[in-house]
Amino acid sequence: MTRSLAEDSVAAEKLLTEGEMTVEGRIVQASNATLRCDIELGGVRAKCVYKPIAGERPLWDFPDGTLAGREVASYLVSQAMGLRVVPPTVHRDGPYGPGMVQLWIEPDPEVDLVALSRANDPAVRRVAVFDAVVNNADRKIGHLLPVPGGHVHGCDHGVTFSTDYKLRTVLWQWRGKPLKPLALQALAKVRAELDGTLAERLTGHITPTEVEATRHRVDLMLKHKVHPYPPEDWPAVPWPPM
Repeated sequence: MTRSLAEDSVAAEKLLTEGEMTVEGRIVQASNATLRCDIELGGVRAKCVYKPIAGERPLWDFPDGTLAGREVASYLVSQAMGLRVVPPTVHRDGPYGPGMVQLWIEPDPEVDLVALSRANDPAVRRVAVFDAVVNNADRKIGHLLPVPGGHVHGCDHGVTFSTDYKLRTVLWQWRGKPLKPLALQALAKVRAELDGTLAERLTGHITPTEVEATRHRVDLMLKHKVHPYPPEDWPAVPWPPM
């Protein structure tokens, strides 16, 4: 069976990095400039999402011009954990300047996203573990991308890696519950990588202080072996939740 680009990270990253992009149009629901594009390299074609830094809306709690890098950093952590939550993502120049380019994932239209977000689904639970590591401040229902076969990807990881605890998500059904063995293995794997080459790769996209805060979050989860609780001084659920 031929592997999809979403499963073949090496091929996908090469296509996203070197391919020629043609903008199809803008995703108008997004708060930042988010463009759907065709991308082609050597006869291989796919759809991708392109978010130019020039189109990022300023935020009060994240430095200007850093959201694209945080998306790439989220992908690097997802890969290091072995969870494949974030689709292949790169940082490159594009038609409107440098930005984030991510492989387009077409979600399964048969899946009820609201029901999925509330379910005790192992694939969604892995997303919740990943979100806790990257300190995702905006996990909406519509950011879940289930595909045929049961795997669940996630998108929109621009507001991540804050040094303050800002986990804001619709996936609180496992709060305080023991982490599964697979989750603990993923955490141990990324923790080891954070003492190696992953830290160096991340510092190209987030600050050394934010890398250290990521280590601390992983250490806490490995120590207590439970899913985190909502923050006490920060909204626990994004608005709108969809």
